[in-house]
Amino acid sequence: MEVLEEGRGELIQPPDVEGFRRWLRENKSMALKDKLMSEHEAVERFVHDGDYIGFELYGTVRCPMSISREIVRQGKKRLRLAGQGLNELDLLIAAGLVEKLDLTYIGYEVYGLSDILRRAAEGGKVKIVEWSNAAMAWRFKAAALGVPFIPVRSMLGTDTFRYSAAKAARCPFTGLKLTLLPALILDVGIIHVHRADRYGNCQIDGISGFAIEMARASKRLIISAEEIIPTEEIRRYPERTVIPYFLVDAVVHAPFGSHPGDMAYMYDRDAEHLKEFLEAAKTEEGTRAYLKKYVYDIKDHQEYLQLIGEERLAELGRKVKGR
Repeated sequence: MEVLEEGRGELIQPPDVEGFRRWLRENKSMALKDKLMSEHEAVERFVHDGDYIGFELYGTVRCPMSISREIVRQGKKRLRLAGQGLNELDLLIAAGLVEKLDLTYIGYEVYGLSDILRRAAEGGKVKIVEWSNAAMAWRFKAAALGVPFIPVRSMLGTDTFRYSAAKAARCPFTGLKLTLLPALILDVGIIHVHRADRYGNCQIDGISGFAIEMARASKRLIISAEEIIPTEEIRRYPERTVIPYFLVDAVVHAPFGSHPGDMAYMYDRDAEHLKEFLEAAKTEEGTRAYLKKYVYDIKDHQEYLQLIGEERLAELGRKVKGR
């Protein structure tokens, strides 16, 4: 194929699709075994210094916050991230754990952009490569398909393309100019779901985002779930299983695991907490104080929920359920 144009960004995670296939054959067990464990054990066993990590989903929806806080507590270093998330990414950047970032957007919608990301980018603390939201999801799809790149008609003629690591090439069949997006293979994928059994079969209600693709683009996959349900219940509705057990390495029971984010049909996002965080994030001192209160001084997710308070959490549930 004739390459017509190239983005100037660094290819942070080159697409070794054959190496990925070999790694899965040699390291991924197909056995139906119990994978239920705590956040601490999941992060300790499956997240390593220097890993390339991806969180799923966008904005405040279904954020794997309990896992993110545990990564900060354990101080995993030199992380590279697929920057298609929000509060979970901000925490890791604020803690100084992120080295490089394939960025789509870290913004809080009506509440504005991230001061933490801005400081890190302007201070040269984090290397950033830009992509569109769709491009990042398609990169996961390429990895899931086992191909080194995927051709799309997106980002052409934009600064996003210019600051990405994509290439533009001429289609050998039609002569059209296309964007070639490199496959994105994660060392660790982290996904929060509505329900899972202890083996890792997962169900998601509402928007599925790119969970299906990302789960299949991950060498190691940590699942946190609002509810742990019997396998018999999973088998009763097999069409609801969007992530099968054999892709999963760890299952963590995390009620309100997305807080201060939201969970479709279960609880609303905590607007007051998000405002508190964003106010603190305006300064380095405020950010450190927030991390101390809500991450470092907290032993685990259960203690975090106790700090937020049972009544506050119940109120967030009532907002969604109309009671």
